[in-house]
Amino acid sequence: MFGLFKKSPEKQLQKEYDALLNKAFLAQRDGNIRLYSALTAEAEAVKAKIDAAGAADSAAR
Repeated sequence: MFGLFKKSPEKQLQKEYDALLNKAFLAQRDGNIRLYSALTAEAEAVKAKIDAAGAADSAAR
């Protein structure tokens, strides 16, 4: 019952992933390819965490 209003860790990670991709997109548009690469790598790491959490969740069911 107390977890009713608690946010899902997967949703938080997805929000972070989307924000990183948006920042990477803007960096690429500005011509800052190094920042784009760094942000994309960071986003890929977050996506791996999302996939791992999803796999663990589906295995628990």
